[in-house]
Amino acid sequence: MLVGERRELLLGRLAAEGKVLAKDVAAELGVSEDSIRRDLRDLAAAGLCQRVYGGALPVSPAVADYASRTSIAVAGKDRVAALAAGLVRPGATVILDGGTTSLAVTKALPRDLAATVVTHSPTVAAALLDHEGIEVFLLGGRLFRHSAVTCGAAAAEAAQAISADVFLLGVTGVHPEAGLTTGDAEEAAMKRTLARRAADTYVLASAEKLGAASRCAVLPFADVAGIITDADETDPNVRKLAELGVELRLAGH
Repeated sequence: MLVGERRELLLGRLAAEGKVLAKDVAAELGVSEDSIRRDLRDLAAAGLCQRVYGGALPVSPAVADYASRTSIAVAGKDRVAALAAGLVRPGATVILDGGTTSLAVTKALPRDLAATVVTHSPTVAAALLDHEGIEVFLLGGRLFRHSAVTCGAAAAEAAQAISADVFLLGVTGVHPEAGLTTGDAEEAAMKRTLARRAADTYVLASAEKLGAASRCAVLPFADVAGIITDADETDPNVRKLAELGVELRLAGH
Protein backbone atom coordinates (compact mmCIF):
# COMPACT_ATOMS: atom_id res chain seq x y z
CA MET A 1 0.00 0.00 0.00
CA LEU A 2 1.32 3.42 -0.96
CA VAL A 3 1.82 6.08 1.71
CA GLY A 4 -0.99 8.19 0.29
CA GLU A 5 -3.37 5.24 0.30
CA ARG A 6 -2.40 4.39 3.87
CA ARG A 7 -3.15 7.92 5.01
CA GLU A 8 -6.50 7.90 3.26
CA LEU A 9 -7.26 4.69 5.13
CA LEU A 10 -6.31 6.34 8.42
CA LEU A 11 -8.59 9.30 7.74
CA GLY A 12 -11.40 6.95 6.79
CA ARG A 13 -10.91 4.98 10.00
CA LEU A 14 -11.01 8.19 12.02
CA ALA A 15 -14.26 9.22 10.39
CA ALA A 16 -15.89 5.82 10.82
CA GLU A 17 -14.66 4.80 14.28
CA GLY A 18 -13.75 8.07 15.97
CA LYS A 19 -10.18 7.04 16.72
CA VAL A 20 -7.13 5.27 15.35
CA LEU A 21 -4.80 3.04 17.37
CA ALA A 22 -1.36 2.93 15.75
CA LYS A 23 -0.61 -0.58 17.03
CA ASP A 24 -3.80 -2.06 15.61
CA VAL A 25 -3.49 -0.42 12.19
CA ALA A 26 0.18 -1.40 11.93
CA ALA A 27 -0.68 -5.04 12.62
CA GLU A 28 -3.58 -4.96 10.16
CA LEU A 29 -1.46 -3.51 7.34
CA GLY A 30 1.74 -5.39 8.13
CA VAL A 31 3.84 -2.26 8.60
CA SER A 32 5.76 -0.88 11.57
CA GLU A 33 4.13 1.25 14.26
CA ASP A 34 6.73 3.90 13.48
CA SER A 35 5.36 4.15 9.94
CA ILE A 36 1.83 4.69 11.22
CA ARG A 37 3.05 7.22 13.77
CA ARG A 38 4.82 9.14 11.01
CA ASP A 39 1.63 9.11 8.97
CA LEU A 40 -0.35 10.42 11.93
CA ARG A 41 2.29 13.05 12.66
CA ASP A 42 2.08 14.33 9.09
CA LEU A 43 -1.72 14.28 9.12
CA ALA A 44 -1.72 16.20 12.39
CA ALA A 45 0.69 18.77 10.95
CA ALA A 46 -1.79 19.26 8.10
CA GLY A 47 -4.58 19.79 10.63
CA LEU A 48 -6.37 16.56 9.73
CA CYS A 49 -6.23 14.74 13.07
CA GLN A 50 -5.33 15.24 16.72
CA ARG A 51 -2.52 12.99 17.89
CA VAL A 52 -2.86 11.33 21.30
CA TYR A 53 -0.87 8.66 23.10
CA GLY A 54 -1.04 5.48 21.01
CA GLY A 55 -2.85 6.96 18.04
CA ALA A 56 -5.10 9.81 16.96
CA LEU A 57 -8.58 11.31 17.30
CA PRO A 58 -10.66 13.41 14.89
CA VAL A 59 -9.68 17.06 14.89
CA SER A 60 -12.32 19.64 15.80
CA PRO A 61 -13.55 22.04 13.11
CA ALA A 62 -13.72 24.65 15.89
CA VAL A 63 -9.95 25.16 15.74
CA ALA A 64 -10.44 27.25 12.58
CA ASP A 65 -10.07 31.03 12.83
CA TYR A 66 -12.91 33.03 14.37
CA ALA A 67 -14.22 34.42 11.08
CA SER A 68 -14.40 30.95 9.54
CA ARG A 69 -16.21 29.51 12.57
CA THR A 70 -19.06 31.97 12.22
CA SER A 71 -20.30 29.94 9.22
CA ILE A 72 -19.84 26.45 10.76
CA ALA A 73 -22.93 24.62 12.10
CA VAL A 74 -24.91 27.85 12.46
CA ALA A 75 -28.27 26.12 12.94
CA GLY A 76 -26.81 23.69 15.49
CA LYS A 77 -25.26 26.51 17.50
CA ASP A 78 -28.58 28.35 17.49
CA ARG A 79 -30.34 25.28 18.88
CA VAL A 80 -27.74 24.88 21.61
CA ALA A 81 -27.93 28.60 22.38
CA ALA A 82 -31.72 28.54 22.70
CA LEU A 83 -31.54 25.77 25.31
CA ALA A 84 -28.61 27.39 27.14
CA ALA A 85 -30.37 30.74 27.32
CA GLY A 86 -33.06 29.09 29.43
CA LEU A 87 -30.46 28.54 32.16
CA VAL A 88 -30.07 32.29 32.61
CA ARG A 89 -32.76 33.10 35.17
CA PRO A 90 -33.99 36.63 35.97
CA GLY A 91 -31.69 38.17 38.57
CA ALA A 92 -28.97 35.56 38.03
CA THR A 93 -25.28 36.14 37.39
CA VAL A 94 -23.89 34.15 34.48
CA ILE A 95 -20.37 33.86 33.12
CA LEU A 96 -20.52 33.65 29.35
CA ASP A 97 -17.47 32.25 27.56
CA GLY A 98 -16.21 33.52 24.23
CA GLY A 99 -16.75 31.93 20.83
CA THR A 100 -19.44 31.75 18.22
CA THR A 101 -21.86 29.59 20.24
CA SER A 102 -21.69 32.04 23.14
CA LEU A 103 -22.41 34.82 20.69
CA ALA A 104 -25.51 32.89 19.62
CA VAL A 105 -26.57 32.73 23.29
CA THR A 106 -26.65 36.54 23.47
CA LYS A 107 -29.15 36.56 20.59
CA ALA A 108 -31.29 33.94 22.32
CA LEU A 109 -31.59 35.84 25.61
CA PRO A 110 -34.96 37.59 26.09
CA ARG A 111 -34.79 41.33 25.40
CA ASP A 112 -36.48 42.13 28.70
CA LEU A 113 -34.24 39.87 30.81
CA ALA A 114 -32.80 41.45 33.95
CA ALA A 115 -29.56 39.65 34.82
CA THR A 116 -25.81 40.08 35.11
CA VAL A 117 -23.40 38.71 32.50
CA VAL A 118 -19.68 38.44 33.13
CA THR A 119 -17.54 37.70 30.09
CA HIS A 120 -13.97 37.86 28.88
CA SER A 121 -15.16 38.26 25.28
CA PRO A 122 -15.38 41.79 23.84
CA THR A 123 -17.65 40.50 21.05
CA VAL A 124 -20.06 38.94 23.54
CA ALA A 125 -20.07 42.13 25.62
CA ALA A 126 -20.78 44.26 22.54
CA ALA A 127 -23.62 41.95 21.48
CA LEU A 128 -25.36 42.65 24.79
CA LEU A 129 -25.39 46.43 24.38
CA ASP A 130 -29.04 46.47 23.33
CA HIS A 131 -30.13 44.26 26.25
CA GLU A 132 -30.83 47.15 28.57
CA GLY A 133 -31.76 44.98 31.54
CA ILE A 134 -28.48 43.07 31.49
CA GLU A 135 -25.57 44.41 33.50
CA VAL A 136 -22.36 43.51 31.65
CA PHE A 137 -18.94 43.06 33.25
CA LEU A 138 -16.04 42.67 30.82
CA LEU A 139 -12.84 41.10 32.15
CA GLY A 140 -9.70 42.71 30.77
CA GLY A 141 -6.40 41.08 29.85
CA ARG A 142 -4.34 39.99 26.86
CA LEU A 143 -6.52 39.42 23.80
CA PHE A 144 -6.38 35.90 22.39
CA ARG A 145 -7.45 36.51 18.81
CA HIS A 146 -8.47 32.97 17.87
CA SER A 147 -11.50 33.06 20.16
CA ALA A 148 -11.68 36.85 20.65
CA VAL A 149 -11.30 36.53 24.43
CA THR A 150 -8.97 37.90 27.08
CA CYS A 151 -6.58 35.54 28.84
CA GLY A 152 -3.47 35.73 30.97
CA ALA A 153 -2.68 36.89 34.50
CA ALA A 154 -4.74 40.10 34.40
CA ALA A 155 -7.89 38.32 33.22
CA ALA A 156 -7.44 35.48 35.73
CA GLU A 157 -6.94 37.96 38.58
CA ALA A 158 -10.05 39.92 37.60
CA ALA A 159 -12.04 36.67 37.62
CA GLN A 160 -11.25 36.09 41.29
CA ALA A 161 -13.68 38.85 42.25
CA ILE A 162 -16.61 37.06 40.59
CA SER A 163 -19.24 34.73 42.01
CA ALA A 164 -21.75 33.41 39.49
CA ASP A 165 -24.72 31.07 39.38
CA VAL A 166 -23.73 29.43 36.10
CA PHE A 167 -20.88 29.36 33.61
CA LEU A 168 -21.68 28.63 29.96
CA LEU A 169 -18.43 27.08 28.76
CA GLY A 170 -17.29 26.80 25.17
CA VAL A 171 -14.88 24.09 24.04
CA THR A 172 -13.59 22.87 20.69
CA GLY A 173 -13.87 19.15 21.44
CA VAL A 174 -16.02 16.77 23.51
CA HIS A 175 -14.68 13.25 23.30
CA PRO A 176 -15.65 10.30 25.55
CA GLU A 177 -11.97 9.42 26.01
CA ALA A 178 -10.12 12.73 25.57
CA GLY A 179 -12.72 14.71 27.53
CA LEU A 180 -13.32 18.45 27.14
CA THR A 181 -10.57 20.12 25.14
CA THR A 182 -9.54 23.33 23.42
CA GLY A 183 -6.63 24.35 21.23
CA ASP A 184 -4.65 26.71 23.48
CA ALA A 185 -3.17 26.03 26.92
CA GLU A 186 -3.63 29.57 28.23
CA GLU A 187 -7.23 29.70 27.07
CA ALA A 188 -7.86 26.32 28.73
CA ALA A 189 -6.43 27.68 31.99
CA MET A 190 -8.74 30.71 31.79
CA LYS A 191 -11.75 28.46 31.25
CA ARG A 192 -10.82 26.48 34.38
CA THR A 193 -10.47 29.71 36.33
CA LEU A 194 -13.94 30.84 35.27
CA ALA A 195 -15.45 27.45 36.06
CA ARG A 196 -14.19 27.74 39.63
CA ARG A 197 -16.13 31.00 40.02
CA ALA A 198 -19.55 29.50 39.18
CA ALA A 199 -21.89 27.19 41.08
CA ASP A 200 -22.60 25.17 37.92
CA THR A 201 -20.82 24.84 34.59
CA TYR A 202 -22.61 23.78 31.42
CA VAL A 203 -20.76 22.99 28.19
CA LEU A 204 -21.98 24.45 24.89
CA ALA A 205 -21.30 21.77 22.29
CA SER A 206 -22.94 21.75 18.88
CA ALA A 207 -22.92 18.31 17.25
CA GLU A 208 -19.74 18.76 15.17
CA LYS A 209 -17.69 19.06 18.38
CA LEU A 210 -18.74 15.64 19.72
CA GLY A 211 -16.19 12.93 19.04
CA ALA A 212 -13.53 15.55 18.23
CA ALA A 213 -10.49 16.56 20.27
CA SER A 214 -7.96 19.36 20.56
CA ARG A 215 -4.59 19.33 22.28
CA CYS A 216 -5.36 21.01 25.63
CA ALA A 217 -7.57 19.52 28.34
CA VAL A 218 -10.04 21.93 29.93
CA LEU A 219 -12.03 20.09 32.61
CA PRO A 220 -12.97 16.51 33.47
CA PHE A 221 -16.60 15.57 32.89
CA ALA A 222 -17.08 15.25 36.65
CA ASP A 223 -16.52 19.00 37.04
CA VAL A 224 -19.42 20.08 34.82
CA ALA A 225 -23.14 19.97 35.54
CA GLY A 226 -23.97 18.96 31.98
CA ILE A 227 -23.39 19.24 28.25
CA ILE A 228 -25.84 21.04 25.98
CA THR A 229 -25.78 19.67 22.45
CA ASP A 230 -27.96 19.41 19.38
CA ALA A 231 -26.59 15.94 18.57
CA ASP A 232 -29.19 13.23 18.15
CA GLU A 233 -29.71 10.72 20.95
CA THR A 234 -28.64 7.97 18.53
CA ASP A 235 -25.21 9.56 18.05
CA PRO A 236 -22.57 7.05 19.24
CA ASN A 237 -20.80 9.79 21.19
CA VAL A 238 -24.02 10.73 22.97
CA ARG A 239 -24.48 7.10 23.99
CA LYS A 240 -20.88 6.80 25.20
CA LEU A 241 -21.11 10.01 27.21
CA ALA A 242 -24.36 8.85 28.80
CA GLU A 243 -22.69 5.57 29.74
CA LEU A 244 -20.00 7.60 31.50
CA GLY A 245 -22.69 9.27 33.58
CA VAL A 246 -22.43 12.64 31.84
CA GLU A 247 -25.60 14.74 32.07
CA LEU A 248 -26.75 15.59 28.54
CA ARG A 249 -29.31 18.18 27.57
CA LEU A 250 -30.37 17.60 23.98
CA ALA A 251 -31.56 20.54 21.94
CA GLY A 252 -34.31 19.47 19.53
CA HIS A 253 -33.87 19.63 15.77
